[in-house]
Amino acid sequence: MDFRFFALGNLMAIVTSLASDEESQKIMNLIEKRWQDLIGYMPMKLCYPALEGIEWEIITGSDPKNTPWSYHNGGSWPVLLWLLTAAAIKTNRLEIAHKAIEIAENRLYQDGWPEYYDGKNARLIGKQSRKYQAWTIGAFLVAKELIANPSHLTLLSFEIE
Repeated sequence: MDFRFFALGNLMAIVTSLASDEESQKIMNLIEKRWQDLIGYMPMKLCYPALEGIEWEIITGSDPKNTPWSYHNGGSWPVLLWLLTAAAIKTNRLEIAHKAIEIAENRLYQDGWPEYYDGKNARLIGKQSRKYQAWTIGAFLVAKELIANPSHLTLLSFEIE
């Protein structure tokens, strides 16, 4: 069984109401508790922790792009910012969204809107990252719009009635 945290699935589960309110709060609690690991210097890790050693060699075929803490193997993807923001709004945890957006705001423009970041804390622009990525810019703009107009969440979210 793989016990890694997969950001995309967990955040989508919150936004689409596949996770219960209790489960959603627990996911957000985990993000807040493990902030340095999951967010670090650029929101947000695609998965955590990264595969390392023999596990990395077997599962990735020793793919140099997917070295531990890079790309799909623990890399940080700014495109997840809008989903983190949507989940924060849905769970009424706006401080998480504000903090993540502030981090992104301080780096994305100066770094040239890269596709992903490397390292355990996302300090480095991804070694094979493409710059000026529409999905990075789009995610940032959607996150800012959701914070400015939280009612827009209804366009993305499903409610169980």
